[in-house]
Amino acid sequence: MTEFKTDLGEEIFKTKYASTPYETWPNRAFTIVNDVCGSRDGREDPIMHKSDMDYLVHTICDFKFMPGGRYIYYTGKDASFWNNCYLLRLEEDSREEWAHLTQRAMSCLMTGGGIGIDVSIARPSGRRLRRTGGVASGPIPLLHTINEVGRNVMQGGSRRSALYGSLNWQHEDAGDLLHVKNWHDIQIGKQKEYTMSDLKKLDFNFPAPLDMMNISLNYDDALLKELEKSSIPEVFINNTKQAMMTGEPGFSFNFGAQENETLRNACTEITSETDSDVCNLGSVNMANIETLEEFKDVVRIASKFLVCGTIRAELPYKKVYEVRQKNRRLGLGLMGMHEWLLKRGYKYEVNDELKKWLKVYRDESERSANKHCDRFYLSRPKGYRAIAPTGTIAIIAGTTSGVEPVYATSYRRRYLSDGTKWKYQFVIDGTAESIIKETGVSPDKIESAIDLAGDPERRIKFQYDLQKYVDHAISSTLNLPTWGSELNNEDKVKDFAKIVSKYAHGLRGLTLYPDGSRGGQPITPCDYEEAKSKRGVIFEDNSEEQCLTGVCGI
Repeated sequence: MTEFKTDLGEEIFKTKYASTPYETWPNRAFTIVNDVCGSRDGREDPIMHKSDMDYLVHTICDFKFMPGGRYIYYTGKDASFWNNCYLLRLEEDSREEWAHLTQRAMSCLMTGGGIGIDVSIARPSGRRLRRTGGVASGPIPLLHTINEVGRNVMQGGSRRSALYGSLNWQHEDAGDLLHVKNWHDIQIGKQKEYTMSDLKKLDFNFPAPLDMMNISLNYDDALLKELEKSSIPEVFINNTKQAMMTGEPGFSFNFGAQENETLRNACTEITSETDSDVCNLGSVNMANIETLEEFKDVVRIASKFLVCGTIRAELPYKKVYEVRQKNRRLGLGLMGMHEWLLKRGYKYEVNDELKKWLKVYRDESERSANKHCDRFYLSRPKGYRAIAPTGTIAIIAGTTSGVEPVYATSYRRRYLSDGTKWKYQFVIDGTAESIIKETGVSPDKIESAIDLAGDPERRIKFQYDLQKYVDHAISSTLNLPTWGSELNNEDKVKDFAKIVSKYAHGLRGLTLYPDGSRGGQPITPCDYEEAKSKRGVIFEDNSEEQCLTGVCGI
């Protein structure tokens, strides 16, 4: 009997994380705990009590706590690069700092972490330079430079780079950033017969402006002052329109005491104001926990685990060690929340029972982390909770990702075979199928991200209500219908901007994804019964047989 809920979960573990073809998930759980908290095979003194380590192994084996992907991948290896992402800032607008920032970015990527960069301090493009008599390039070329670093440096030599870039909303070049990823406006070919979007749809890896990087505008207290006047700034409305059309730029909100926390990791859930800060992630799987008492225990042990990670994890350069010692940021998150709601017959909203669990999550994560830090005379964390998207580790655990709703009960998965031919197969979501079998609920009664796409305010309010219990941020993507459709078009922009501005004061960020807005979109919702009848069959997709460039991607 498999130890995984889905075959896909087992396949991903075996191909991506297992150290040998014969390693089991319990083997990996033991290795993780021994490396991060234990004796490291007798080389060091344990930094967690044996009873706690035994319990921690148990919670990981049962998929009740999932360390971040870097923990799962790197434990047991010579390199202990367990931290997920690094938060970088352009510290001054000088040629030396441009070069140094590029070096820091490259160093971080080489150790397996993604990077997030804020470039708001850069002078606007065209600004006269006193020393040379030339003009400033502006912040966007710097982002292009980092994008190319990400294109050519794989994270830890093992996976595609994850990048994030941000710019203050009042920067003179903010308007240019809004449109920098309008690939459908970029004409290519001898006769300008193609757009960049055309080529990205056929070859996902075809180089395009900032295609390795997610981008956002940073909004500070100045926005709230404008909103208090019942005035939505034009740049905010334009930001909304672009996000509804293309998904980017997103929104980064930094208000009050957190106004300077403009730095984000690649998935935007960790926040900081300090260059070379680092995120340290793990997620409690609510779906596999039945009682509030057990949930408290898992939060307790998970928080102590992450503290241990701040003691032993290797980092790419000296400054990161110094910042971690001072800030010691933890990012304990939640996953399987929608499955938890579905099993209890709840809608996708924060109800009274969920509030009780969230209060335990908030209070116990802080209490247990502080206690473990005090035991070793360490600085207490500057932050404790961040909800990551948990895409891959959620598949391994066989549950819903982060706080995301089920994308769809069934979908058509499209992929390239041998780099030349598009193929597709029908898939039933593993979590949805499990719930249907366990509860007998009809597939059309499972509320999905596609269903919620027609009610964006409800989705935003859910994130708003959760944020009250999270001291960093929440990485969550609001799905929207295709731009130009009845529910997502030019006429809806101002109304949508009003909804976002209504909740902005209680959010740390917001990301949108309009259906079909990215080249090579891998999955598309489909009828459940059709997927059930055709599951396992591989079909040829003849809609786009030839790549327009003559070169096909992966």
